[in-house]
This record gives sequence, C-alpha cells and structure tokens, in this order.
Amino acid sequence: MIRNLKPYPAYKDSGVPWLGRVPEHWDVVPNRALLRPRKDVVGADAGDYTLLSLTKQGIIPRDLENAKGKFPTNFDSYQLVLPGDLVFCLFDIDETPRTVGLSTLGGMITGAYDRFECLNPSDGQFVYYYYLAMDNGKRLKPLYTGLRKVIQRSTFMSAKMPLPPVSEQAAIVRYLDHADRKVRHAIHARQQLIKLLTEQKQAIIQRAVTRGLDPSVPLKPSGVAWLGSIPKRWDVLPMKRCSSVISKGTTPSTEGREILGVGQIRFLKAENVSGGKIVNRPLAFIDEETHTMLRRSQLRQDDVLFVIAGATLGKTAIVRPEHLPANTNQAVAFVRPNRRVVPEFLALWLQSPRITEQVWLNAVQSAQPNLSMESLGMFSVPLPSREEQSAIVQYLDVATANLDNAIDAARREIDLLREYRTRLIADVVTGKLDVHDVPVPDDETDVLPEDMETIDDVDTVDQTDDVTEGNSESSAEETA
Repeated sequence: MIRNLKPYPAYKDSGVPWLGRVPEHWDVVPNRALLRPRKDVVGADAGDYTLLSLTKQGIIPRDLENAKGKFPTNFDSYQLVLPGDLVFCLFDIDETPRTVGLSTLGGMITGAYDRFECLNPSDGQFVYYYYLAMDNGKRLKPLYTGLRKVIQRSTFMSAKMPLPPVSEQAAIVRYLDHADRKVRHAIHARQQLIKLLTEQKQAIIQRAVTRGLDPSVPLKPSGVAWLGSIPKRWDVLPMKRCSSVISKGTTPSTEGREILGVGQIRFLKAENVSGGKIVNRPLAFIDEETHTMLRRSQLRQDDVLFVIAGATLGKTAIVRPEHLPANTNQAVAFVRPNRRVVPEFLALWLQSPRITEQVWLNAVQSAQPNLSMESLGMFSVPLPSREEQSAIVQYLDVATANLDNAIDAARREIDLLREYRTRLIADVVTGKLDVHDVPVPDDETDVLPEDMETIDDVDTVDQTDDVTEGNSESSAEETA
C-alpha cells in the first residue's frame, strides 16, 4: 500500500522545529485559525443525552445499564457534544489512552475534556487525523506543563499545524480511511486465527489437567459438580491448601509513593499478564523504598500471577528470575504454591476453560469485574502426584509449542500492522508522502464491526475508561 507512494515535488520550512519541512503549497496555521472552543453544559437536561466516552476506538456511547467504570453522582456539569465536534483530553498524557476524538454522535461528555468545533467543517477529519498522529507519536508532550501535565488552552490554540488545500485534505482523508479499513481487515483475520488457536490450546490443556495422560485410567467422581470425574489416584484440594500465600498488590499512590518510568524494580500491572506470560508492555517501576514499604506484595520466583480485576480477569503467568525484583498492584493476585504443587501445573490449571468459567461466575460485576481473594482461594484444584504433574507439564510444553509459536507470530503481525498504520498516518498528514492522486475505490463494502479488535489484550483493558472533572476517572492504577 505504501510501496508506490512518493514525496511531494517541492517543500518549504514549516517554522515548527519538530515538523520540519512541509509541501511548498501547504499552509501552516495556528489552531485558533481552525478551531473554536465550546463548552455548553447540559445541566438539568442531562437525562436527555447519551453519555459518551473518549477511547482508543474513538468517541463511543457508554452503556449506563451495564455500566463499567466510575460515574459522578449526577451529570449536570457534563458538556454537550455535537456530531463533527473534536474532543481533546489536554492533560495526563501518560494515563489517558487517547488524546483526541472526532465525534460522529451527539451526546454529553465530561467537562474535563476540551471540546472544539471546526470553523470550516470540511477541515474536521484532516485535523483529527493530524492530531491522532501527534497523539500516537506522543508529540504533544512538549506542550504539557505542571505536575498534572496540562496543556493550557492558550498554548494549544497557538500551536501550529500543517494545512493542505481543502480538496487535498479530502483526498488524504479518503486514502487514510481506505488504508485503515485494509489494516483492520488484516488485524481482524489474525485475531480470528488467535482465537481459534487459543481454543485448540485450551482444549488440549483441559484434557491433560483434568484426566492426565493415560486415556484408559480409571475415573472417580471429583465431588465438585463443575469439575466432573478425575483419575482415581488424584486428589481435589481448594487452592488455599495448594499454596503458602495467596495475596495481592497495592497501588503505590495509596501509600504516597510514585510509579516510575525507569528503575530496577518492576511494578507489574494487569496489562503485563498476557498470553500465559509476563510481557514488557507497559514498563513500570518503583524505587527500593517503595518496594520495602510494599513488602507484603514483593514477588518471588515461581509465584503464579492471576488477574483479579478488570477486562483481563483470569489471565495467568509465572514469575521467572528475569522478572525480579518485582512488585504488583491490587488488580493482580499472586499464588505461592506449596510443596504439593508444581507451579507450572497450577498455572496451566488456572488457564483451563473450567477455571475461566468459574472466575466469571464468581466475579462481582460492579464498576469492573472483580474476584475476591476468598473466591480464588476456594477454587478446586485436581491434583495428581508431583511426578505426574511434572509429566503433564512436559507433555503440554511439547503439545502446545507449535500453537504458541503460531499465536506469537500472529500477535507480532498485529503489532507490525498497527505500527505500519501509525507511521502511514503520520507521514501522510505531515506531507512526507503524497497520496492526493492515489485512486481509492468509491464503494467499499468491506467495513467490519466496530468491535473487531477486541481479542488483543492491550486494547481490551483500556478502551472504556473516562475522566471526571479535573482528574482521571479511569482508575488505571486501581484496575490495571
């Protein structure tokens, strides 16, 4: 898609240091020449409006009947949003999943956001794509000031951006819409593959951890309705009798401490538990003093992590030496297996469909799904001897290796596709590539459902949080 794209024939200095050169015929204008700030409070009529939220998937309606996230006692201070409005979150760049959204809906949104209407409505989609590129590249960071990292309204209105002629804007938007659809199709195909491979892997795990490796072994009733029959020589114990410790972490801010961007002691969140292992996105750290203060949740080798809050409820991973020293927050529980249990066997059991079903049946559905320590401790564990546990683990390592490799490859391809889309948008809206004469089909019927990108863990944990008047309501530190 990008192979045949070329630069414009002539460029000029934009006068904006980080932007560099732009096509010679483009203008470079301050935001005040394009945008008018608006703030119409809905007041007592709030009940007449759809509640909207700014997310990574754009501006979406919130479901108040099946509400997730925190809400104020009333919405009188929320502001009106009209179709075509641009909504910016001009603070907390590190905690807010998305800085800009272009609304296709009418409704209301928190007054903590800045709402703008375009002086020329035809500029709206180009301005959105431009600031989406800025958001993806974290290029708004230099404009943030103060402890809360806020962009002052006057600073934002004075900031300059490139502006092509209206006809060229339309061509750019049409091309980027087309490219986005193609990328989404490719991502969707890989997500469907991941789903199928994961189901196949779970079926293999389920069979091994509930029946063992010998298909002819005599069975007995487990005594647990949802577990069914197990091999005669196996025991069934509650999780608390398979562990020396079951606990969870603490958010450092509740102790007056900070999470750091660099450091020696990892601070693991729910996002770091993905695909049965600990991943390095995002990276967060705490200092030694905070680690000592949070002594109760200091992690050890072979601790089994289990997400107990948020959209990735039930995800599991094992702490390895390379992850230490480490600590965790209250969205992640850790189970420290005792001598009866091989850690890898326990982690595999916790990944099985039987446990996944029990997790969601026992979760409290309030502001977010949440599983109590008591419920986790009472989950039944089918338990063979340690020798048989080790044999099952070794078998599953081999039996699922190809599936794991295929899943990892599909995830890497999804990451590359997203990186490609991000780079393409940035290069096109800043004039590095000329697309205004690229043919795009007039009638594209390959539009996918809005929820097409929900298999990837990184998306599912951050797409529905909102913010309150003046500060983040996303409870990112509480839930992730």
